[in-house]
Amino acid sequence: METYIENKNIRERGERTKWFTQARFGMFIHWGLYAIPARGEWVRSTERMPHQDYLKYFNEFTAADYNPREWARLAKKAGMKYAVLTAKHHDGFCLWDTKLTDFKATNTPAKRDLVREYLEAFRAEGIKAGLYFSIIDWRHPDYPHFGDRQHPERDNPACKNDGRDFNRYLDFMHGQIRELLTGYGKLDIMWFDFSYKDAVNDMRGAKWKAQELINMVRELQPHLIIDNRLEGSGENSGTILTANPSDFAGDFACPEQMIPPRGIVNEMGQPVPWEACITLNNNWGYCAADRHWKSAQMVIRMLTECVSKNGNLLLNVGPDARGRIPAESIKILEDVGRWMADNGESIYGCGMADFPKPECGRFTQKENLLYVHVYEPQCGGICLSGLAGKIEKMRLLADKSEIKTARHWNQSEYPADAFFFLNPATNDNYPLPDSRDTVVEITLK
Repeated sequence: METYIENKNIRERGERTKWFTQARFGMFIHWGLYAIPARGEWVRSTERMPHQDYLKYFNEFTAADYNPREWARLAKKAGMKYAVLTAKHHDGFCLWDTKLTDFKATNTPAKRDLVREYLEAFRAEGIKAGLYFSIIDWRHPDYPHFGDRQHPERDNPACKNDGRDFNRYLDFMHGQIRELLTGYGKLDIMWFDFSYKDAVNDMRGAKWKAQELINMVRELQPHLIIDNRLEGSGENSGTILTANPSDFAGDFACPEQMIPPRGIVNEMGQPVPWEACITLNNNWGYCAADRHWKSAQMVIRMLTECVSKNGNLLLNVGPDARGRIPAESIKILEDVGRWMADNGESIYGCGMADFPKPECGRFTQKENLLYVHVYEPQCGGICLSGLAGKIEKMRLLADKSEIKTARHWNQSEYPADAFFFLNPATNDNYPLPDSRDTVVEITLK
């Protein structure tokens, strides 16, 4: 049998991500100038909007109702343990008082360092706080324009790349990251976005001087965790899935707008920390016409599915131009929070169970506590395959009321399996105590 020598990066990654794999639920916040046109954060690219046309939004950005304490309280009420704000998205607009460009919130009518206020507010609520930073930048003159896969002026012959100095852009980009790492106290996450390869450019890893960048990150804030998009993207995870990940492979993988079919492991079968980043509707940035809201039930089940596969859920909100989280988002998150208040023990610190997925829903597990997430009523007793003789006690998690195992005449041919009813007086399971997700806590022997 081949023997693997433990990789230093894998070992250190495990130490850095201990809190992350306990937290399980976070808030993603996409906010910037794109909230004014209100057609999503990629509006400049999808509409091939020249920068001069985009500047009109710069002069309208007031953030009049921005109150990050309200955002933080909402995240806490929803049961979220960490948050990530877009300090800079692909349009190059900065929410902090950077010294390296004038394209920043402090130069708009808002006249505020929105990043500093966000960090202070979330820290005050005991929520770990991080920042999203786009390593691509559609505004910077030295970033490739013409022929790029997504630059707004990729088809404009007047924007040829002659004279553009990419090293000058990298100095600028690295300098902005240094500002965030040195001027805003302890950060918990830097969420970089994103690498890619197209017919013209290979914008991955070394192209960003990623080794120099990660050396700076580890020197300035060695505890900080980063995603895998200095060399990967939503399409490809990079070397984080190998036995020997690069120094800049990241601390966690971040599948986008989907939950992987199975837990994410590397080529040795070792679990890799991961989070699914998913929107509450169909857009990351505020989109006024997008009413495709996910229900609280769907969010709860997405979260449970992620945890059952050793992953996290980073759920996005897109505040409007005034800085308000949409009322629909608030309602959904408050409903999720009520479920978390009763059932959070089945999420925090939990992961994949030692038993196969049950027919009724999902399992999550924390040491000898096995949580059965029942999504729908079952015909007959709810079956716990292979658990006969392994159960010390069962309780409905929400109120700790006792649930007893059942052994009826029609189950006699299944001696290895345990069964229970949620309504024992009538020997059925309808209606469920919580139609979104009824959680039964099993203490294993």
